[in-house]
Amino acid sequence: MRRSLLGTVLLASALVLAACGKTALPDAGGRLTVVAAFYPLQFVSERVGGDAVSVTNLTAPGAEPHDLELTPRQVAQIAEAQVVVYLKGLQPDVDKAVAEQAKGTVIDVSELVPMLTATGEAASEAPGLHGRDPHVWLDPTRLSTITAAVAAKLGAADSGHASTFTANAAKLEADLGELDMEYAAGLQTCARKQIFTSHAAFAYLAQRYGLQQVALSGLDPEIEPTPKQLAQVAQQARESGATTIFYETLVSPKVAETIAREVGIKAEVLDPIEGLAPGAGGDYLSIMGDNLSTLRTALGCS
Repeated sequence: MRRSLLGTVLLASALVLAACGKTALPDAGGRLTVVAAFYPLQFVSERVGGDAVSVTNLTAPGAEPHDLELTPRQVAQIAEAQVVVYLKGLQPDVDKAVAEQAKGTVIDVSELVPMLTATGEAASEAPGLHGRDPHVWLDPTRLSTITAAVAAKLGAADSGHASTFTANAAKLEADLGELDMEYAAGLQTCARKQIFTSHAAFAYLAQRYGLQQVALSGLDPEIEPTPKQLAQVAQQARESGATTIFYETLVSPKVAETIAREVGIKAEVLDPIEGLAPGAGGDYLSIMGDNLSTLRTALGCS
């Protein structure tokens, strides 16, 4: 009886410990648990990790990454994840949770590639964004560098799948190399080089392919441009012969549409790929392809 009672107690204790030890992440089925702060980092993590990882994106489809406020469950996800991929300075709640709660491998992609300001100049190396443009993924060559680093970190966290991560990364790097060549060829001969945008999100793309970004507002899409700024951009658009002013999928198009009406041009989407719209098809590569087609039409490329 004592043995039976002892066995029952041990079984009950094991069940309690198992319940207490469960993570906030769904059962990963033995896969490496990865938390990505927003969509482009989810895309890279899933392509590199393949079936060997379970990736959770903290930023829901349709949400603006800059505005993310973490729930207690999401903080727990960061704490329990084996790997966290984020960009320091972009999402303050994520920065705080990573600094205070993360116990696994942390990948800060802002440390992996040279950063630019919104005007395309080399940014300072001060920690955090501090005026740096976070949209590094809009340059496929920078995203390729990030891909290689993610593969190395995943391999260190799960050595049994290191060769798989390396092979998957090589395939994604090849796709990104092809995308880079398509952009270089597609934007080589254009009637215009200025891209007019509602949000200064395209410094990396502009620098890589010899374009000039003219933005209505700065890096924060929530800050409304002043009447003086609007008048200046409208005048530049007229003088340059621009046909299009671009707005984003996740931000109100009202300001861009106002300028477009005033100048007599079109307002169209140029997606910074900060996140996917709810129910949207496609992925980073296909959206970048759509962006290229849109730019070629707007800039009169041959």
